Amino acid sequence: MNRMNLEQYKGVFIYAQQVDNKIDAIALELLGKANDLAADLGTDVTAVLIGSDVKGLVDELAEYGADKVIVVDDPELKEYRTEPYTHALASVINEYKPDILLVGATAIGRDLGPRVSARVATGLTADCTVLEIGEFKARGDKEPRQGQLLMTRPAFGGNTIATIACPNHRPQMATVRPGVMQKKEPVAGAKAEVIEYNPGFTPNDKYVEILDIVKSVTETVDIQAAKILVSGGRGVGSAENFALLDDLAEALGGTVSCSRAVVDNGWKPKDLQVGQTGKTVRPNVYFAIGISGAIQHVAGMEESDIIIAINKDPDAPIFDVADYGIVGDALKIVPKLTEAIKAQVK
Repeated sequence: MNRMNLEQYKGVFIYAQQVDNKIDAIALELLGKANDLAADLGTDVTAVLIGSDVKGLVDELAEYGADKVIVVDDPELKEYRTEPYTHALASVINEYKPDILLVGATAIGRDLGPRVSARVATGLTADCTVLEIGEFKARGDKEPRQGQLLMTRPAFGGNTIATIACPNHRPQMATVRPGVMQKKEPVAGAKAEVIEYNPGFTPNDKYVEILDIVKSVTETVDIQAAKILVSGGRGVGSAENFALLDDLAEALGGTVSCSRAVVDNGWKPKDLQVGQTGKTVRPNVYFAIGISGAIQHVAGMEESDIIIAINKDPDAPIFDVADYGIVGDALKIVPKLTEAIKAQVK
């Protein structure tokens, strides 16, 4: 694709993931960021909705910021399967030529995004934490190019931060983890222009056949929705000691979460893990108890409104991001803190 062709590519698109005819929260978060990027570029926001009998979901996308919704509706798209969904999204790109395409880094998005980017011969930056419009000077350019999507993500195991651009190919594609971007306040009654598009689907040897769908039943809460998180790390000492964190969370009306070390030790399930390889959270209050504060963990919780750290190591990196810090033995401090909070509630 040469430089001349880049001018054909306009607009900020998002892949509006739906499962069982329900819009996934990541689609609404991407619409929030897409509106910011589109404002900087002076363009509009388009959601790409792929599925079967999904037209009833258009208004929700409009209320959260989609100016247009491209609907690819076909019985072959009832359940997510790699090949038909790739064909659908790649065909939309070739037909409507977006400048930017954002995809959620969900299980579906991590499968779909790379395959689509390969099919339309563009780059993809995965697991972005910051997306902004700026200038970028590509190799051979005399002057920086304006209006480029600058995609920032942790690299080398989270030990450095890389900002990446895609100057010579379109669309500029990025995946974003759930919980990183923020939804806009919905505008009740907002409407979007609806574009129905169907590239045609002919099953081939890449179309898998779904024999059965087994949905896992979990009793763990969604830590990304919690306003108060009481998070424990290796310093808690054992699975049994998490009972102290459970008591504190109950007194606060909060939820328990944990670091990767806790999951690796088998003390808590993966669904409760915060961090680069876990979930990104933005609670009003985040207690980091016995958590050293490795950059991989901090990447998942640094946007919390208030961070309170309890650690017996005064040099623990967690204190660098904490608003309040207590140096001491968490197993002695947490019960006293719980009792003090219960006394206040009474």
